[in-house]
Amino acid sequence: MTAIQSAVFYAGRRTSQPTYPGWTRLYNPIMDSASALSLSDRTGNSETLQRRLALFPRSTQIQDDRLIIGDCDVHALAERFGTPLYLYDRAELDHAAATYRQALRACWPARWQITYAGKAYLNPTLADWAAHQGFWVDCSSAAEIEIALHAESKRPRILVHGVNKSPDDLDAALRAAAVIVVDNLSELRRIAHRTPGRIPPDLWLRFQPGRSVPTHHAATQTGQRGSKFGMDEEQLFEAAVFCREHHLPLRGIHFHLGSQFWDASPFREAIYRAVSLARRIGLGDDWHFSVGGGWGVCYHEDELPEPDLESDYLRPITSWTQEACRQQGVALPCLHLEPGRSLVARAGVAIYRVGTVKRSGNRLWLLVDGGLADNPRPALYGVRYSCLTVTRPLAEPTENVAIAGPYCESGDVLIETIPLRRVEEGEYIALPVSGAYQLSMASNYNGALRPAVLLLEKGAVQVMERRETPADLIRRQGANQGGLLPLG
Repeated sequence: MTAIQSAVFYAGRRTSQPTYPGWTRLYNPIMDSASALSLSDRTGNSETLQRRLALFPRSTQIQDDRLIIGDCDVHALAERFGTPLYLYDRAELDHAAATYRQALRACWPARWQITYAGKAYLNPTLADWAAHQGFWVDCSSAAEIEIALHAESKRPRILVHGVNKSPDDLDAALRAAAVIVVDNLSELRRIAHRTPGRIPPDLWLRFQPGRSVPTHHAATQTGQRGSKFGMDEEQLFEAAVFCREHHLPLRGIHFHLGSQFWDASPFREAIYRAVSLARRIGLGDDWHFSVGGGWGVCYHEDELPEPDLESDYLRPITSWTQEACRQQGVALPCLHLEPGRSLVARAGVAIYRVGTVKRSGNRLWLLVDGGLADNPRPALYGVRYSCLTVTRPLAEPTENVAIAGPYCESGDVLIETIPLRRVEEGEYIALPVSGAYQLSMASNYNGALRPAVLLLEKGAVQVMERRETPADLIRRQGANQGGLLPLG
């Protein structure tokens, strides 16, 4: 464990701290547990605020008008670690993982495997968490592979994706991966060229089924005809022949239809086409079939209640796969799922400090210390977020506000409008469902420094990522490295 990863403190109110290897304790007195009320116990507050609370991790409590997550006082964490600050609740991560395992056990009679889609957010601590859950980790670059290999105590098995894997990506995958998902024929030829006389990892072919799922934005659809992802049937047949001719270990088929969907019906046709292909290219009885990931989560209270993972997603997908295998005379495969967002999104909460309250025309702006640089999703996809104040979170709303960041873009708006109580400069706000595709897409725009990231568990806090510093930027940008270098 690195020095950064072991920097922890205890912020709980318990009299006895659970044992965590490498975790230390720092007493931080917060309110007596007898005064803590669960979200469902609170009464006398608006239905809207109660629904907002349902977006937060399940461990969330309101205690003496302060937000508590993972038995930790959020206000105290913001004061100690600064903002922007990202919090991940271990209990919520574990709950999401258990839900997937239980649903698959109930729905699928053969072998199955879950792979965490690391592109949602990956660091060594989360890679270690995935490995201990029995999950593989999906990586899309040499750097992500290296992160996964630095898991703190248990290395996960690695599955590698990518539409244009660089030489470094392929070399890292050939060294460390259990499976490489081949996107195209050019990539397959490069793998053969790099592995003369030796056997590479198992190979799956990425199929473009010509179907996509309804998502919140066209940019998150991946399986449609003309997509940059995968091979059509003709190309996939050619790839299978190439594998046989070059004695490459072709073991499976993968597809992915899109991300942030709740309607699984397009999977039916895609599954039938993929199973038919598996028979026609002769994958045999011991084969692997991945239907990707992409199951959605609720970002705003108006989207609640969330569809059911088992009945609305896994039950139909597994039923269609069994039906297709029976009709095609194909053995049931080892079924793979690759969830990312639906595992980690709700576990994450972003904390910001309100620096300025200003009125412009008919809008009241809360200007906070993060936004586009740590969460580009509203600007990219128009995603609608919600929030609560960290103190007095259940106080009745009195005014509609817009919440925006400090960056030099008019599109740097986290929330276009939301009713809140009156908020003063210096207060903190909390945006739920911030655990996926925010930090992994973060930037240094305007010299923004990537935020600190904490893992919360039963009153204990682990620093998963320290806050970036200006010195980090200067080191990376090569200042004072000796000037111009001669070429030739």
